[in-house]
Amino acid sequence: MTATLDPSTTDGARALERLASEKIGWLTTVDPAGQPQASAIWFLWDAGEILIHSGRRAPRNGNLADDPRVVFNLHTDAGGGDYVSMEGTARLDPGGTPVPSQNGPYLAKCAAMMAGYDWTAAYVDVEYPVVVPTTGTSPDAAPIGGRI
Repeated sequence: MTATLDPSTTDGARALERLASEKIGWLTTVDPAGQPQASAIWFLWDAGEILIHSGRRAPRNGNLADDPRVVFNLHTDAGGGDYVSMEGTARLDPGGTPVPSQNGPYLAKCAAMMAGYDWTAAYVDVEYPVVVPTTGTSPDAAPIGGRI
Protein backbone atom coordinates (compact mmCIF):
# COMPACT_ATOMS: atom_id res chain seq x y z
CA MET A 1 0.00 0.00 0.00
CA THR A 2 1.49 3.29 -0.96
CA ALA A 3 2.18 4.97 2.33
CA THR A 4 2.16 8.52 3.40
CA LEU A 5 3.99 7.35 6.48
CA ASP A 6 6.67 9.84 7.39
CA PRO A 7 9.86 8.04 8.47
CA SER A 8 11.02 11.17 10.28
CA THR A 9 8.17 10.86 12.82
CA THR A 10 8.14 8.34 15.66
CA ASP A 11 4.84 6.79 14.52
CA GLY A 12 5.81 6.68 10.85
CA ALA A 13 9.23 5.18 11.51
CA ARG A 14 7.75 2.52 13.81
CA ALA A 15 5.03 1.62 11.28
CA LEU A 16 7.58 1.31 8.47
CA GLU A 17 9.84 -0.83 10.66
CA ARG A 18 6.94 -3.15 11.46
CA LEU A 19 5.93 -3.38 7.79
CA ALA A 20 9.48 -4.43 6.97
CA SER A 21 9.84 -6.93 9.81
CA GLU A 22 6.41 -8.44 10.56
CA LYS A 23 5.83 -11.72 8.78
CA ILE A 24 2.04 -12.00 9.01
CA GLY A 25 -0.63 -9.40 8.38
CA TRP A 26 -4.38 -9.45 7.82
CA LEU A 27 -5.92 -8.71 4.43
CA THR A 28 -9.66 -8.09 4.34
CA THR A 29 -11.47 -8.38 1.03
CA VAL A 30 -15.18 -8.07 0.18
CA ASP A 31 -17.12 -11.07 -1.17
CA PRO A 32 -19.80 -10.70 -3.88
CA ALA A 33 -22.53 -10.39 -1.23
CA GLY A 34 -20.67 -7.50 0.42
CA GLN A 35 -19.43 -9.56 3.38
CA PRO A 36 -15.91 -8.65 4.54
CA GLN A 37 -13.53 -11.64 4.66
CA ALA A 38 -10.27 -11.39 6.61
CA SER A 39 -7.31 -13.62 5.84
CA ALA A 40 -3.99 -14.00 7.62
CA ILE A 41 -1.34 -13.59 4.93
CA TRP A 42 2.41 -13.65 4.50
CA PHE A 43 3.48 -10.39 2.90
CA LEU A 44 6.36 -8.28 1.74
CA TRP A 45 6.50 -4.49 2.06
CA ASP A 46 8.04 -3.56 -1.29
CA ALA A 47 8.46 -0.04 -2.68
CA GLY A 48 5.42 1.24 -0.81
CA GLU A 49 3.19 -1.73 -1.64
CA ILE A 50 2.01 -4.78 0.25
CA LEU A 51 2.86 -7.78 -1.95
CA ILE A 52 1.37 -11.21 -1.33
CA HIS A 53 1.49 -14.48 -3.20
CA SER A 54 -2.06 -15.76 -2.89
CA GLY A 55 -3.14 -19.40 -2.91
CA ARG A 56 -4.47 -20.56 -6.26
CA ARG A 57 -7.81 -21.53 -4.71
CA ALA A 58 -8.06 -18.69 -2.18
CA PRO A 59 -11.53 -17.08 -2.09
CA ARG A 60 -9.86 -13.67 -1.88
CA ASN A 61 -8.79 -14.01 -5.53
CA GLY A 62 -12.41 -14.03 -6.72
CA ASN A 63 -13.29 -11.32 -4.24
CA LEU A 64 -10.53 -9.09 -5.62
CA ALA A 65 -11.53 -9.76 -9.22
CA ASP A 66 -15.01 -8.43 -8.37
CA ASP A 67 -14.07 -5.70 -5.89
CA PRO A 68 -10.48 -4.49 -5.43
CA ARG A 69 -11.13 -2.67 -2.11
CA VAL A 70 -9.10 -4.04 0.80
CA VAL A 71 -7.99 -3.30 4.32
CA PHE A 72 -4.57 -4.42 5.57
CA ASN A 73 -3.73 -4.60 9.28
CA LEU A 74 -0.91 -5.68 11.54
CA HIS A 75 -1.70 -7.00 15.01
CA THR A 76 -1.65 -4.74 18.04
CA ASP A 77 0.41 -5.00 21.18
CA ALA A 78 -1.21 -6.53 24.28
CA GLY A 79 -2.70 -3.17 25.25
CA GLY A 80 -4.30 -2.51 21.85
CA GLY A 81 -1.69 -0.01 20.65
CA ASP A 82 1.16 -0.23 18.20
CA TYR A 83 -1.14 -0.96 15.27
CA VAL A 84 -0.88 -0.38 11.55
CA SER A 85 -4.04 -0.27 9.43
CA MET A 86 -4.37 0.73 5.78
CA GLU A 87 -7.26 0.93 3.36
CA GLY A 88 -6.60 0.60 -0.34
CA THR A 89 -7.00 -1.40 -3.50
CA ALA A 90 -5.43 -4.63 -4.67
CA ARG A 91 -5.00 -6.05 -8.12
CA LEU A 92 -4.44 -9.56 -9.38
CA ASP A 93 -1.17 -9.43 -11.27
CA PRO A 94 -0.45 -12.89 -12.68
CA GLY A 95 2.62 -11.90 -14.69
CA GLY A 96 3.83 -8.69 -13.14
CA THR A 97 6.04 -10.02 -10.36
CA PRO A 98 8.20 -13.13 -10.18
CA VAL A 99 6.89 -16.31 -8.60
CA PRO A 100 7.91 -16.69 -4.94
CA SER A 101 11.06 -18.67 -5.76
CA GLN A 102 12.31 -15.76 -7.89
CA ASN A 103 11.46 -13.09 -5.31
CA GLY A 104 14.53 -13.10 -3.05
CA PRO A 105 13.25 -10.63 -0.43
CA TYR A 106 9.95 -12.52 -0.12
CA LEU A 107 11.77 -15.85 0.23
CA ALA A 108 14.13 -14.42 2.83
CA LYS A 109 11.24 -13.06 4.88
CA CYS A 110 9.08 -16.21 4.62
CA ALA A 111 11.77 -18.95 4.61
CA ALA A 112 11.33 -19.93 8.27
CA MET A 113 7.55 -20.17 7.91
CA MET A 114 7.92 -22.24 4.74
CA ALA A 115 10.36 -24.55 6.53
CA GLY A 116 7.89 -24.92 9.40
CA TYR A 117 5.41 -26.44 6.94
CA ASP A 118 8.13 -28.44 5.11
CA TRP A 119 7.35 -26.44 1.98
CA THR A 120 9.92 -25.85 -0.74
CA ALA A 121 10.03 -22.74 -2.89
CA ALA A 122 8.89 -24.90 -5.82
CA TYR A 123 5.82 -25.99 -3.83
CA VAL A 124 4.98 -22.37 -3.00
CA ASP A 125 5.36 -21.44 -6.69
CA VAL A 126 2.66 -23.98 -7.59
CA GLU A 127 0.31 -23.45 -4.64
CA TYR A 128 0.65 -19.64 -4.29
CA PRO A 129 0.99 -18.39 -7.87
CA VAL A 130 -1.37 -15.41 -7.69
CA VAL A 131 0.50 -12.14 -7.15
CA VAL A 132 -1.51 -9.47 -5.36
CA PRO A 133 0.14 -6.04 -5.11
CA THR A 134 -1.87 -3.72 -2.88
CA THR A 135 -1.68 0.06 -2.81
CA GLY A 136 -3.23 2.22 -0.15
CA THR A 137 -5.12 5.44 0.02
CA SER A 138 -5.35 6.07 3.75
CA PRO A 139 -2.65 4.57 5.90
CA ASP A 140 -3.22 4.89 9.62
CA ALA A 141 -0.41 4.07 11.96
CA ALA A 142 -0.39 4.57 15.69
CA PRO A 143 2.66 2.73 16.97
CA ILE A 144 2.56 4.53 20.30
CA GLY A 145 -0.66 3.97 22.24
CA GLY A 146 -3.08 3.33 19.40
CA ARG A 147 -6.37 4.90 18.42
CA ILE A 148 -9.77 3.37 17.71
